[in-house]
Amino acid sequence: MKNFLVVLILLPLNVVAAPVNVNQADAETISNALTGIGPKKAQAIVQYRTEHGNFTTLKELENVSGIGEKTLKANEKDILFTDASTDQPNSAPVSK
Repeated sequence: MKNFLVVLILLPLNVVAAPVNVNQADAETISNALTGIGPKKAQAIVQYRTEHGNFTTLKELENVSGIGEKTLKANEKDILFTDASTDQPNSAPVSK
């Protein structure tokens, strides 16, 4: 039991975090769920979404200041654009 607790403590939080819908989540939720996205970048995502409407592709997230291809590649499996219950895959994967 002790070893199990040590493993849990050592795991990064984003490994335990669930995928996040960038069209519905608040900045804190986005920041906690995605690797390399701190509070300022998460707030920029929310602000961009408010000004331009919902995101539909990963590539579209690159329009947000501070979000680039490497960040998206690291998070592509954790970014949702619709409710998880719809089971729609992310469209337009990040180029390699």
